[in-house]
Amino acid sequence: MSDDIPLVVSGAVNFRDTGGLPAGDRVTRSGVLFRSGNLFRVDEAGREALRRVGLRRIIDLRDDDEVRSEPTVLDGFGHQTQRVPLLLGSVASLFRADMSLASMYRAIVDESGPRVLEVVRGVLADQPVLVHCTIGKDRTGVTVALMLAAAGVDDDAVVADYARTETLLPAERNAPIVAYLQAHHPDAPHLVDLATRSPAPVMRSLLDDLRERYGSPVDYLRAQGLGDDEIVELRRILVG
Repeated sequence: MSDDIPLVVSGAVNFRDTGGLPAGDRVTRSGVLFRSGNLFRVDEAGREALRRVGLRRIIDLRDDDEVRSEPTVLDGFGHQTQRVPLLLGSVASLFRADMSLASMYRAIVDESGPRVLEVVRGVLADQPVLVHCTIGKDRTGVTVALMLAAAGVDDDAVVADYARTETLLPAERNAPIVAYLQAHHPDAPHLVDLATRSPAPVMRSLLDDLRERYGSPVDYLRAQGLGDDEIVELRRILVG
């Protein structure tokens, strides 16, 4: 991202540019692919920051209940909004099932491959583009990691970008959410991980699993229908 475009979008949790990540002897381009949590609480200063980013597309990975509860209202931006609910069930069902992060990520790649492909093609269609879910940790984390890995970003950098989320979720946000969830799901040992954590080993294991089963993360995307020309274009867009 250029120096005159701020990285901080006030009111947007976990907003950041994916630029500057090492990809062999190159780095990812700034000002192209952004990621964040939802935009419901973005204030006027945050809207101005987003205007300066010049977003052309926002890809929202949330389910219908999440969108109704915390809608994105960005009038006058002229961007395309693409809805791609990435989980086959609701977010609430994850807590009821007490699903681990590893299990959730495996479910995303196994059960939502066509929707992951929609996200990739949305990124190919327009840039700058923002991919987001509710807190930008899991659904966003998996899809962005897949795209970065497919574009040739080093594994360590993909994992570090995912793990960085945990440092960007403020304690004042986490505490009441965890308290609420624990009150409603007192016997859910994975609850804190689901709500607040992004452990590096979880993402590294996902990348390893994709290599074991498909050959590589980019081969996983090929298996979902991404063409070789689209892979070349993704690498051109993200790395240059």
